[in-house]
Amino acid sequence: MKKLRIALVAAAVAASSLPGQEDSRFAEIRARIARHEKITEDERDYAESIVERRNQENSARQHAQGYAKQHPPRESTGLVPLTELGKGKYEGHEGGLYPGGSNTPPAAHLQAGLRIAGSITPLDREGRKSVQGRIAMCSIGMSNTTQETRSFLKLAAADKELNPRLTLVDCAQGAQSAEKIVDPGLPYWKLVNQRLENAGVTPAQVQVIWLKEANGNPKQSFEEYARTLQEQQVKILHNLRAKFPNLKIAYVSSRVYGGWAGSPLNPEPYAYAGGFATKWLIADQIAGRAELNYDPAKGEARAPWIAWGPYLWADGLKARQDGAVWKREDLGPDGTHPSLAGREKVARMLMDFLKHDPTSRPWFVRSH
Repeated sequence: MKKLRIALVAAAVAASSLPGQEDSRFAEIRARIARHEKITEDERDYAESIVERRNQENSARQHAQGYAKQHPPRESTGLVPLTELGKGKYEGHEGGLYPGGSNTPPAAHLQAGLRIAGSITPLDREGRKSVQGRIAMCSIGMSNTTQETRSFLKLAAADKELNPRLTLVDCAQGAQSAEKIVDPGLPYWKLVNQRLENAGVTPAQVQVIWLKEANGNPKQSFEEYARTLQEQQVKILHNLRAKFPNLKIAYVSSRVYGGWAGSPLNPEPYAYAGGFATKWLIADQIAGRAELNYDPAKGEARAPWIAWGPYLWADGLKARQDGAVWKREDLGPDGTHPSLAGREKVARMLMDFLKHDPTSRPWFVRSH
């Protein structure tokens, strides 16, 4: 299926005209795929970089067509990060990552997360406990997610503090927005399984997910966009629970700042709205919504236990209380996809979160 994956990548850029050396290398990769030869992860990354460049070129064309003239890039928007909005409100909706304007989960939800985290242990390929098994964590999402995950994997590969039984897998893919991956039959899910196979693990060994999603070219109101994304994430969690029988935890993050956007792909306030979609999603599980139940003792378990991953949004150059900002150079040419610097910034935020959150540290960090 890796071959299928790269064949799809190749098809996506078939109409592109690329400079000589890049065109030649990509043509060689496609020829090897046609001969049913294996390709390396570096070659896969290269092929995906071509797709990403094409997407950015498309966005640049939209820029040239006048979008940015009507919506000039903004150093800040005046919007307040959810982590600092607290009990304050935006369009009538309370801030904070969790109910009550709080940035920490309610005690009962946290205790449940801690119990579940304590049960995460290496599993063999059939999903049975084994000291020689693996704990698999994978990312699920769109182009930004795969770009950021690849930078995260490079950090992880050099980090000696991580659990040696841990396998981290990038299962995100370009153009796979929330509205698409709600479909459990989408080819994307076959490619997820192949990514796991390439990493030497099975769906039965996946116990943790990092989910980061959005939708492209939104035209709804702020609340309509957020509510739609929220419900799509419910369906995505159902897919994950069905496809990964031992899935226990999903950490959910929303997008980075969209005020530099040069196209209508996902500008403000929609990038900001994604935070409310995640907040409401988690609040519904805390409130006991049956569709998000994770506890078999309370009925059918249709979702994993969910909580915030790192909250990535900051108001452009206006620093958050923790110092986080999003500079123009943190975004690529289209102002929406992260640059290499932006990818590394997200990767560091994710690494810091997983090393220190009480529900991730027990299985993510090497025991001493």
